[in-house]
Amino acid sequence: MKLDFSPFLHQTQLERHENSLLRQENDKLRAENMSIRDAMRNPICSNCGGSAIMGEISIEEQHLRIENSRLKDELDRVCALAGKFLGRPISSLANSIGPPLPSSSLELGVGSNGYGVLSTVATTLPLGPDFGIGISSALPVMPPARTTAGFDRSIERSMFLELALAAMDELVKMAQTDEPLWVRSLEGGREMLNHEEYVRTFTPCIGLRPNGFVTEATRETGMVIVNSLVLVETLMDSNRWAEMFPYLIARSSTTDVISSGMGGTRNGSLQLMHAELQVLSPLVPVREVNFLRFCKQHAEGVWAVVDVSIDSIRETSVAPTFVNCRRLPSGCVVQDMPNGYSKVTWVEHAEYDESEVHQVYRPLLSSGMGFGAQRWIANLQRQCECLAILMSSAVPTRDHAAITAGGRRSMLKLAQRMTDNFCAGVCASTVHKWNKLHAENVDEDVRVMTRKSVDDPGEPPGVVLSAATSVWLPVSPQRLFNFLRDERLRSEWDILSNGGPMQEMAHIAKGQDHGNCVSLLRAGALNANQSSMLILQETCIDAAGSLVVYAPVDIPAMHVVMNGGDSAYVALLPSGFAIVPDGPGSRGSGEATSNGDGPLRVSGSLLTVAFQILVNSLPTAKLTVESVETVNNLISCTVQKIKAALQCES
Repeated sequence: MKLDFSPFLHQTQLERHENSLLRQENDKLRAENMSIRDAMRNPICSNCGGSAIMGEISIEEQHLRIENSRLKDELDRVCALAGKFLGRPISSLANSIGPPLPSSSLELGVGSNGYGVLSTVATTLPLGPDFGIGISSALPVMPPARTTAGFDRSIERSMFLELALAAMDELVKMAQTDEPLWVRSLEGGREMLNHEEYVRTFTPCIGLRPNGFVTEATRETGMVIVNSLVLVETLMDSNRWAEMFPYLIARSSTTDVISSGMGGTRNGSLQLMHAELQVLSPLVPVREVNFLRFCKQHAEGVWAVVDVSIDSIRETSVAPTFVNCRRLPSGCVVQDMPNGYSKVTWVEHAEYDESEVHQVYRPLLSSGMGFGAQRWIANLQRQCECLAILMSSAVPTRDHAAITAGGRRSMLKLAQRMTDNFCAGVCASTVHKWNKLHAENVDEDVRVMTRKSVDDPGEPPGVVLSAATSVWLPVSPQRLFNFLRDERLRSEWDILSNGGPMQEMAHIAKGQDHGNCVSLLRAGALNANQSSMLILQETCIDAAGSLVVYAPVDIPAMHVVMNGGDSAYVALLPSGFAIVPDGPGSRGSGEATSNGDGPLRVSGSLLTVAFQILVNSLPTAKLTVESVETVNNLISCTVQKIKAALQCES
């Protein structure tokens, strides 16, 4: 009988196979065990990749590792933003391993950005300190400890960069695009924004318009006697910017420089600014704005500078408690011309609280003539023409030959100080610390303010009272300006003229228009017991409006100034007039006009009258009711005399 061992052989084979599998599994477990032991000897943090000692990690070190992870996330945000400049991702740069370069930078390829006729130029955009995080932060090492405030600041700066890019893109497109985005107004022919087309074309940069706010938007193009580099440098310097637009800007400052530019130029410059913008009338509140200003070169000789409000991003102590104006992407595109001029296209776009504006000025502001592009271009052209004349070696034929070059400079510097102080007194900006008075014996539309003048050699010491009002007159702005600046007609309205005509003793031209000048006037004495008096007067006019500012001055002091002496010690208090058209389409002739949709209206001018008077030579003195009444009567009498001389109805 043959025994069958095949079942036992099969079972033995199965057992061997199972033993082999168990042996392999045992080897795997042994290898895993060895790996775990090695890992326990050298633990690694899963968040940051650095080494860790189990059970011995301090709270501070844990915070640093968490911060390191957050910074890497923030680096990704910055790289994504910078990638918008490059037009390609830059993650490969961020992930590269190696020692940090002495001056890390990214190539910035600036495209047309909607300016189709412009070529592309390459520059460099520095990161690092400008944007809060450098390229070296991407390396797999733990960065230095940073506070939460510093981290929040880097996030804020990256948000500013993103806002600046969007604002620049919008500005350039608005400067380039014509109809249907921009249409010509029926009154005056100015370019006005088609708001429906704007909403279809652009996504709001700073959120929706606040309730109760209205919109103004204008565009203007003009030729200016300045090259693009000089103009850009002026716009990016807050002090030079205010000097270029002295009647528009009451005060300005740079609050933070995020990027100073690249390659020694202003290309890529990004900064935070604060400004007080004004229309010269007590009936129009000063616009206080906090905004980003971003400068970018688009091609050789072609630059753009854009402003945009930041109130939706940052609530800081420098922001006004109540924002009465928001600056949407606004600014200019500047292109060099072969003749040394520049072609400047200016865009102004803002939202503001109209309820704070007096009814008589609302048409002016809603049309953009108060703060709009036309006024910026007109002011820029006049001021650049003035600078060109003053820098010229040739003396204009209308100038007084006896005044030396040093005397001209001193006299112009004194006139500029006089006019700046006049504007500060009309609008109650923060240039001076004014206290508003609410007196019962003052007319409704007259604003009276006081301040103390102490230790200022350019002003007489004591209590200074300022009074200003604005009235409508059915007279053209040009006719009103010519009347007020004519020294031969001054006795018809000025009580300082001693009842007779004045004589022009000196004349300095500031523009091609005869109305742009500084003059020294002398009033004749009525009798032998009276001494003659000198009056310094500055007049200026452009397409947006005109000014006549004057102040009595000391005769010996003016002799020093005309010989080139220091004008800072000449004490004066200014008075004068500001004139603007009363609204769009104003021919100012007293004619009845209509836009076809509403009733006839008589067009004319808006005249602001303002006086600053020393009511007491002691700074600690109390203001009397009689002083307030005297100044109120002076304004009322002056307005009535002007109306009578121009044969205006009451």
